[in-house]
Amino acid sequence: MTEKAAEKPSQQFGLQRIYVKDISFEAPNAPEIFKSEWKPEINLEINNKSAKIEGDIFEIVLSMTVTAKNQEKVAFIVEIQQAGLFLIAGVPAEQMQQILGAYCPNILFPYAREAVSDIVGKGSFPQLLLAPVNFDALYAEAVKRKAEQANKEAETASKH
Repeated sequence: MTEKAAEKPSQQFGLQRIYVKDISFEAPNAPEIFKSEWKPEINLEINNKSAKIEGDIFEIVLSMTVTAKNQEKVAFIVEIQQAGLFLIAGVPAEQMQQILGAYCPNILFPYAREAVSDIVGKGSFPQLLLAPVNFDALYAEAVKRKAEQANKEAETASKH
């Protein structure tokens, strides 16, 4: 082994645990909503956050709110916080944010999707399979928005 290889820290990534942190289901217009023909409009709101727990262990929480309306009435609302504990070590700072903001949520999404489908079925509604989400694109968009906001603030500050 060369000296350079010995100096370079090895990168580590490991999934420690996946769990539901919070979940809720509401069907505010049941049972009347079951009398209507089922042509729902589905709205998905999605967000994620990360926190360093200790050492190289991070908690990522993927939050989703799914609202289904049928003929302008709310059929159901599902809110879920799907979480995971990840071991992430030796990763350069510039890559860390992408791992926390895109890679980890991408791992958590199928679990959240399954939980949403399961709870919707238990509410006596037809199965709901959410479409895949491109977390890399969402992350890139968020980075772009932050950069634009910083540029606007810098321009405003330089005018004063």
